[in-house]
Amino acid sequence: MILRVENLVKIYGKGGGSASGASQGVRALDDVSIDVRRGESFGIVGESGSGKTTLTRCILGLEEITSGKIVYDGVDLATLSRAQMRSMRSRIQIVFQDPYASLNPRMTVHDIVGEPLLIHAKKVKLDRGQRTARVEELLEMVGLGRQHIHRYPHEFSGGQRQRIGIARALAVNPELLILDEPTSALDVSVQAQVLNLLIDLQRKLGLTYLFISHDLGVIRYVCDSVALIHRGKLVEEGDTEAIFERPRSEYARMLIDAMPVPDPDRSPFLMPS
Repeated sequence: MILRVENLVKIYGKGGGSASGASQGVRALDDVSIDVRRGESFGIVGESGSGKTTLTRCILGLEEITSGKIVYDGVDLATLSRAQMRSMRSRIQIVFQDPYASLNPRMTVHDIVGEPLLIHAKKVKLDRGQRTARVEELLEMVGLGRQHIHRYPHEFSGGQRQRIGIARALAVNPELLILDEPTSALDVSVQAQVLNLLIDLQRKLGLTYLFISHDLGVIRYVCDSVALIHRGKLVEEGDTEAIFERPRSEYARMLIDAMPVPDPDRSPFLMPS
């Protein structure tokens, strides 16, 4: 087990004024527990405001948890100092949802992808020439070329920008990649290309994915296991195909019933013959 989240609670705006105290504020996460196996793709599904992003931020140490545990490879992340957590982030990287907002427009691709190599210089130990070679290697890994290395983000399409974001996340050889709706801002055809790239990279590099999405079709295509979160609570968790074929909760059945039907012969918009 590479990642274990145990009884995680995150309350925003918690204050006094009641006997319990904990009843105050907004419970963004309420007793959430998940287990992510090494090498698998684990999906987190939920509507906007369900707590998906809060869970991600807690795992990355960007939000202080209210109670519970987040254990990564045997280490309780809540017990780490800021310096220790910074070092741990070389093992846990993220690909953001918006490829337009996640890249600094004033930096070249060389500097964007190479930045983690500078931040974690003690781990990677590369000189300037080696960093450039590593950036070129990463660009080729995600389907771009060396000719792109000195260009700026505005010179790329959305799909290409997301590939740059993936290259940046892979720079320091992480073990766990958090994918925060990485295809939701892309055209459908480009979504398929990026998803296939992620699947290929996982096979080659032995990565573990925590895939955050509201798109059940994407989750079914990519993920081995899935957890459904609704209003901060874990509703259902298990093997992806088992949940799609035999959903146990009413919430899971509602989400599955709302999925678009890819077969045009089953479209509800067809006129009866």
